[in-house]
This record gives sequence, C-alpha cells and structure tokens, in this order.
Amino acid sequence: MQRPAAQLDFPDLSREDLLAFLQYLEIQRGNSTATRDVRLAALHSFARYAAPLFPVHCGVCQVILAIPFKRADQRTVEYLEHNEMQALLEAPDRSTEAGRRDHTLLVTMYNTGARVQEILDLRPCDLQLDRPRQTLLRGKGDKCRYCPLWKETAALLRELLRARGVDPADRQPLFRNRSGQPVTRYGVRYILRKHARSASHSVPTLAGKRVHPHVLRHTAASHFLQAGVDMVTIGRWLGHANVSTTSIFAEVDLESKRQAVRKAKPLLNTNPGPGDWRTNADTLSWLESL
Repeated sequence: MQRPAAQLDFPDLSREDLLAFLQYLEIQRGNSTATRDVRLAALHSFARYAAPLFPVHCGVCQVILAIPFKRADQRTVEYLEHNEMQALLEAPDRSTEAGRRDHTLLVTMYNTGARVQEILDLRPCDLQLDRPRQTLLRGKGDKCRYCPLWKETAALLRELLRARGVDPADRQPLFRNRSGQPVTRYGVRYILRKHARSASHSVPTLAGKRVHPHVLRHTAASHFLQAGVDMVTIGRWLGHANVSTTSIFAEVDLESKRQAVRKAKPLLNTNPGPGDWRTNADTLSWLESL
C-alpha cells in the first residue's frame, strides 16, 4: 500500500496490510519487539475508539483488535552492585564545583530512586533539609510523593544551595550546568557515563555495564530489597502505581541469593555416619540379650 496515511480509509486497513506494516517496523526499520507492540497498542486504541462511532466498520475494528502482541521477552533488570555504586559515587572530583554538583546529583538519584525527569524537575523549594528530611517528587501523571532523604544527602544539597547562593524557597530547577541552565536528560546521561568510565578503573566490572539514569533507579530498589525493605514500601518509594511493577526486583534478589548459595561452601558433615547395625556384632549381641 503506497498511500499517505491521511488518505487511508477503513477498507484499506486489512489484516495483511497491518501485519506487513508491523513486520516492516521490525525488519526494515530495525525496531524492537517492544516498539512494534507499542505501535500495535495505538492501533488497538484507535479501533476501540472508532467501533462505537462507526458501527458499519465494526468488522474492520475487530480485525485490528484480533492482531496479537508479540510480547518481548522480559529483560533482566540492570543494576549496580554495592561496590560498583560506591565507586560511581566516589568518581566525581569534589575539589571542583562541577564535581561537587555531580556527586550531589548521583547521591540524590541513588537516595530517592527517582526517575530522571523527577530529578530534573526538582526545585529548592521542594527540599526539606531539616528533620524530617525529605523531598517532594513530581511523578508520572502529575502524581506527587514525598521521599525521605538521608542525613548525608541533605548535607550535600544544603551545601550545593549555599555555594550557589540559592534561596531555599527558589522555584527554579535545582541542578544546573556551567552556563546556569537546567541540566537536561542528555546532560545526566553524559555525567553518568563519564563517571562510570572513571570508576571502572578501580572496579573493572563497571566497564561491562550500561550505566544510564534508570540503572540508578533499579540499583536503589535492588539495594533496598536486599536490605530487607518490603515490596510495598519500595513501590511507594519509587512511585509505582501498582505493586506488581515492583515485583521485577524480587527476581533480582532471588538471583543474588542463588549466587550466594553457589559461592557458599556447604556445611556438611564429611565424617562417616554410623554403620549398619545389622553388620555390627556388638549391637547384634546386645539385641539378642534383651
């Protein structure tokens, strides 16, 4: 079908053409299965919207809704081990203003487990740096939540505000670049990659990992779980609307336990156990005397 999308009508939406479009996304465009399913989800939404408005085309809408998702394999959750996270936090040169900002940014991301956009939207007026230390985060769908801050995180944020002479009631973005402009998503990615590369010199395992903003979110959740924090609390900490979203981290914890079992030496008694009483003459004699 070689026609602009704006000129298409319902009869043009055959099952064969839609499947060909989805195949084109994966083969010619090189899109992932997940991206293919996102496009199909949009088509399904359109069909559900159009069916009651155009009953004469309900058959076409049913054809669209009958096309199944492929359901990409669930990726293993990427996260950093404790020594890797520690090396990443220590990588910025805190003798420089940029290094202190980067260190504060990384600690805040790890402490809160916040999405990168939540960090970029953070403002000085959102911070409560005295007891109870906490920050306001604006999540998806304009849903707000409070997240506790460690004492160390609060101290770093307070020093960042003091060094820049920022009023704690300021309503402008907290993290800024050298030009005084708000740090962007690309800027956060650059900061992470830069310091991960530096940290990999002391912790080589970092060199084989993709360190991006969401990895720090996964890392925070995984470390909380390993520390014994329950799933419901972690889900609220991360701003998950459904606890099932948080359940992916249970697999991370289960795998870490499996690895620990493999590494641990079994505490088995290697001494031979008692022999069979039927072959022990003294035992047989004692039994016969009863």
